[in-house]
Amino acid sequence: MTVKAFQGSFTQQEPLPAAAIQAASAVLSGGRLHRYGNAQGEISQAAALEEAFANWQGAQFCLALTSGGQALQIALRAVTVCPGDLVLTNAFTLAPVPGAIAAVGAKAVLVESSDDLTIDLDDLEAKARSSGARVLLLSHMRGHIADMDRVVDICDRFKVALVEDCAHTMGARFADKRSGSHGVVSCFSTQTYKHINSGEGGFLTTDNVEIAARATMLSGSYMNFMRHGAGPEEAAYEKVRYETPNMSARMDNLRASILIPQLADLDENVRRWNKRHSVLVEALFGVEGVEMPKGHPKMVRVGSSFQFRLPKASDEKCRSLVAQAAALGVELKWFGAAEPVGFTSNHKSWRYLQSQYLPITDEILRTLFDMRVPLTFSLENCAHIGRILRYVMETEIAFDPA
Repeated sequence: MTVKAFQGSFTQQEPLPAAAIQAASAVLSGGRLHRYGNAQGEISQAAALEEAFANWQGAQFCLALTSGGQALQIALRAVTVCPGDLVLTNAFTLAPVPGAIAAVGAKAVLVESSDDLTIDLDDLEAKARSSGARVLLLSHMRGHIADMDRVVDICDRFKVALVEDCAHTMGARFADKRSGSHGVVSCFSTQTYKHINSGEGGFLTTDNVEIAARATMLSGSYMNFMRHGAGPEEAAYEKVRYETPNMSARMDNLRASILIPQLADLDENVRRWNKRHSVLVEALFGVEGVEMPKGHPKMVRVGSSFQFRLPKASDEKCRSLVAQAAALGVELKWFGAAEPVGFTSNHKSWRYLQSQYLPITDEILRTLFDMRVPLTFSLENCAHIGRILRYVMETEIAFDPA
């Protein structure tokens, strides 16, 4: 049996909708790119986006920012994380998460991962008890959501503030709540490979008045804090405006203008992603040695990426899989690689953190593979990719019988 190589691009996104292009053209024609540059009585695109996202997410307050990473940093500062403080976070995540902790001068306490690629809740409870950390920066890495009922219970019992990193879960749900509805503050990304696309950008959402006011001042509002679309009343700023530094992380009107139309399509795009992801799961179902995350039954994930593990595989076979798949046009990232590649790294590469012993996570990452699933792929494209992966695993790196 042979398979034909796949010819598609794993980094090609869909074109922006016509309404986004028209909105961007109007902003460019008007020249008012700065979010506070609007004329008297005019609502800026950034303010309109904040109102739209707050309504969509079901949050009381929303702040539009330059990136998801900046949203994480500002969120940590807004919950008063100070230099030297300990912050709990996933060992399995991407570099902007520990980077945000380092940026505020805090120290990351890395928590082990589970087979389903979520934070290990037993280890979380143990480290919440032993460390004395008062903040958990919880990364819903690659869209996998832990048992949020238990996460919230642990945080409540140990008086830990929950900050959610929803960069990979915009549009996902746990039970009847959108992802980002469980913490005191949540952060989202609109970077090109996320679920709505402005190149770079992000949101911070919260129902806490003080956090919203402090975050707005941190973002660089100067005294323009009442010109936001989903911010607190003026009284909330009476104290924080004098004691909050300016971090200059405002979203501009051009990026905001192209995000508003995309938000209207997001729920439908979640369904489209999940259809593609299901095709890939079906293609690898039953292949010897392959394990795929099962996910919590209350979770509705956004299948914009695809992960699987080969727990029996040696490092040599893992490298062979990446190479053989690439030869047939399929781009896999391997979290067990000795050196970081592209956006993929693991805790051993974050040498600005204190080294930590994480044997469970290390064994999971050693045989973990990751792949983008852009909406430019058709269902047949996904089936073709699945056939290639199945072919490579069953023929080129077939496991020896037990």
